[in-house]
Amino acid sequence: MRIGVVTLFPEQVSAVAEFGVVGRAAKRGLLELEFENPRDYALDAHRTVDDRPYGGGPGMVMRFEPLAAAILALRKRLPEGAPMLALSPQGRRFDQAMAERLAALEGFGLVAGRYEGIDERIVETHVDEELSLGDFVVSGGELPAMLVTDAVTRLLPGALGDAESANADSFSAGLLDHPHYTRPEEVDGLRVPEVLLSGDHQRIARWRQQQALGRTLRRRPDLLEGMELTAEQRELLEEYLEAKHHEQNHRSD
Repeated sequence: MRIGVVTLFPEQVSAVAEFGVVGRAAKRGLLELEFENPRDYALDAHRTVDDRPYGGGPGMVMRFEPLAAAILALRKRLPEGAPMLALSPQGRRFDQAMAERLAALEGFGLVAGRYEGIDERIVETHVDEELSLGDFVVSGGELPAMLVTDAVTRLLPGALGDAESANADSFSAGLLDHPHYTRPEEVDGLRVPEVLLSGDHQRIARWRQQQALGRTLRRRPDLLEGMELTAEQRELLEEYLEAKHHEQNHRSD
C-alpha cells in the first residue's frame, strides 16, 4: 500500500509511521508513505502558498498553482489510477466502509489543506473526492490524514498481530464493539461477567454479539436503522433489553 500526502507539514504526518500498528506495517514493507510539499512549487522567493480570498473575508486561502503542482507530482509516484482525496469538512463522512474500500486499493493520495481552505478550482480539477472525519473543524488536514492512514493500515493483511482483531473492531459488522475485560477478576467490587470465565466459547460468542447489539442500540441507534437483523439477533436484543429492564427494577427496589 502506498499512501501519498500533499501537506505543508510532512514531518507532522510522517510521525504516524513511527509508532504502533502503522510503524510496524511500515517496517515490514506493507506501507509506504510519500509526501509532497506545496512550498516546493511556490512561484516566488518567499515560497508563498496562500493569498487573500476574492470577495473579502477573514483568513487566507491556499493558492492553486503550488497545490496543483504538488498534486501532479504526487500522482506520478502513486500507483496508476490511485484516487486523490481532499480532507475537508464539506466531504463525505469517512467511515469503516470507506477505510475498507481504500485498503483494497494499491494506494491513494490525501490533500491536507490549511488556512481557510483551498482554492475551489483544485477540488474541481485535481481531486477525485472530498473526505470529512466529522462535523468539526481543525487547523489543517494533517491530523485527519494521520487518522485515515491508521484506519486503512490496520486493515492491510499482516498489519495486525492477530488477523481477527480487525474483524472484531467496532463498525466492522456495522455494530459497536462488545465490552472488554482483563485481569484481575474483581476491581472495587466490580466483577468480570461470569460468562467470560466459563470457558464456553459458544456462550461467550453469543454474549459478545448480544452486548454489541445492545450497546449499539443504546449509544448509536442510527447504526441499527439501516440494518436488517436476523431472527437470532432480534432474539438477542430482546433478551438484552429484558435483562436491562430487570436490572433497573432491581435497583429501584
